[in-house]
Amino acid sequence: MRVGGGGGGGGGGREREVALLLVLIAAACGFVVVLLNLPDGRALPGAVGERTGGTHVSVKERRMVEIVRQQQDVAAQELEGQTDENAAEADERISRSPPGTKEKLWMMQDQLIMAKAYLQFASPHGSAHLVRELKLRVKEIERVISHFSSSSRVPTSALQKIRAMEMTLSKAQRAYPHCSHMTAKLRAMTHQSEELVRAHRSETSFLEQVAVRTLPKGHHCLAMRLTSEYFLLDPKEREFPQRYTMQMGGLYHYAIFSDNVLASAVVVNSTVSASKDPKRIMFHIVTDALNFPAMMMWFLTNPPTPATIRIKSLDHLKWLPADFSFRFKQKGIRDPRYTSALNHLRFYLPEVFPSLNKLVLLDHDVVVQRDLSGLWEIDLKGKVNGAVETCSSGDGYHRLENLIIFSDPSIINKFDAKACIYAFGMNIFDLKEWRRQGVTTTYNKWFQAGKRRKLWKAGSLPLGQLVFYNQTVPLDHRWHVLGLGHDRSIGREAIERAAVIHYSGKLKPWLEISVPKYRDYWNNFLNYDNLYLQQCNIHR
Repeated sequence: MRVGGGGGGGGGGREREVALLLVLIAAACGFVVVLLNLPDGRALPGAVGERTGGTHVSVKERRMVEIVRQQQDVAAQELEGQTDENAAEADERISRSPPGTKEKLWMMQDQLIMAKAYLQFASPHGSAHLVRELKLRVKEIERVISHFSSSSRVPTSALQKIRAMEMTLSKAQRAYPHCSHMTAKLRAMTHQSEELVRAHRSETSFLEQVAVRTLPKGHHCLAMRLTSEYFLLDPKEREFPQRYTMQMGGLYHYAIFSDNVLASAVVVNSTVSASKDPKRIMFHIVTDALNFPAMMMWFLTNPPTPATIRIKSLDHLKWLPADFSFRFKQKGIRDPRYTSALNHLRFYLPEVFPSLNKLVLLDHDVVVQRDLSGLWEIDLKGKVNGAVETCSSGDGYHRLENLIIFSDPSIINKFDAKACIYAFGMNIFDLKEWRRQGVTTTYNKWFQAGKRRKLWKAGSLPLGQLVFYNQTVPLDHRWHVLGLGHDRSIGREAIERAAVIHYSGKLKPWLEISVPKYRDYWNNFLNYDNLYLQQCNIHR
């Protein structure tokens, strides 16, 4: 970079020497800052301060100054309030400027970097006058650069600002003569910041897990109130009116396995609201013994008219093994999503509903936005399951190899590692074909194999990929949009055109940690004026 001569008559020998000295100081101090990014503290190759002649700075020095510019980018942006877009425009103007003008502009940018570096490391007990002077010079140089035209020459006023900045930087260099002091301070700051970030990440992860596993206070209150009210009812009042039998044709059967009253209410309310013919809908909710009274009381007082509803407890399914509710507990895994017996009950659908031939299974963290009767018209082509694929072209994350351990011979010889993962949460099942092909037996075989040795990651999803491998028909993606419980980038258009939106992930809509912009899709299907919700302080 040429630092002397040219442009507006301001280039005496003394000025060139001062300018060169300041650039060398910038390179030296900046070089130390760059060292902080090297793991072992070694210097970059090339000596600082080599000259190729007269008033020229070496290429190596120029590269070092450019590295400093990059390293100081974030701090510079904060101080100057300049956006990336403005910075790009400034660089474009500089690139179109005449050679002499371009050198002056680069010099001004280098001066800005030096001045901001000194401001970053200014001691709180240092010279307040010098700090004010540096800030003033920074504003002056920024103003000159921002008003510069790509075709104009450097005006005399700009050269005066450059010389004024040179004098101020000379004062700052005398006030902060030891780059090693800056280095030690920056190393300490970097270490402290890294430790703070690590601690915050650990704390965030812990609190997130606590929030996921803990029932909100209002939900706990609701369950207790509903349970106590249920047992105050006369036994004759504890049953739903039987308007239809399961053997009646033409009904759309929906199954929901859940221990969450409000979540189940949203699924039911949204399905009824979106249906073209809700009187043909029959809901089947299966819950655990603890939450059965609360679930019953909620829907007794808030029936999904004109649809029909039936609620069962796991205890009512006498054919289940006695240890069914506890067999899915795994050492070191406390997340209820991975250890819930209700999640594994989906693999026994033909046994739970022996008189049904087809039904839709909905997870309790979904909202139905479109009529789903069209699912019963889809040709499953002799397969058992209809579901949406979760992978797209070139997306390796949602492939089978990310859930299943393919180092095991029993896995690698039977499954394709690159096979796409299918979603659970909104599935249409042909139970007649399920029985014919003995899918439940397949599930039991893989479940027992997984108990003997680790074959997949935690939860029922990986196991489900094996059970329904080559037994699933892909559905149009508009039937089911996933990820509202972890992906903040899902667009409004994709959400609103979906038949079912799914809060898959940790950030469930009934938790305070949920994604705010997705909450209303769920909240819209709860009546927050309900007396029980008011009593338990449950609000939007």
